[in-house]
Amino acid sequence: MRRAVLALAVLGLIGCGSNTDKTPEKKVEAPAPKPVKDDTAMLLPLNRTSAKVVQDHLLGNSALPGGTLGEYEANGLKYKLFIVETDSPQDAAILLLDTKVTLKDPAYIAYMGGYFGTDANGPVYVFAKAKYLAGVVGLAEDRADPIARQLAARLY
Repeated sequence: MRRAVLALAVLGLIGCGSNTDKTPEKKVEAPAPKPVKDDTAMLLPLNRTSAKVVQDHLLGNSALPGGTLGEYEANGLKYKLFIVETDSPQDAAILLLDTKVTLKDPAYIAYMGGYFGTDANGPVYVFAKAKYLAGVVGLAEDRADPIARQLAARLY
């Protein structure tokens, strides 16, 4: 009986031993980022001096993914318009809240469903419409509002 118990104990200890087979661990690679769609056609054409697609961190903002950025100049004022296309209206709304956190003193704009505040780029007017996050950068709220409304009308 003792031998049987001893044999079972030895077998149990052998089963608890470490595995000496070293199989290489597979590296899990992050999926390649989805290419950013060029939404230049939805930017306002009047007074546009340039347009480009930014692959990541639009406007240097860590909360923003890539998107389309247009630069404008009118009456001595320089400003930018941006559009970020998301997969759904819900994603655009979440991105709006993520962007709000990066703004200093964000004020809610009820009729646009957006915010006006400042960041490292200056004044920012940002809103979500359909599956887009869009905005005007570099203009005071009273000047940015009519431009933001025109931009919103182009987002479908």
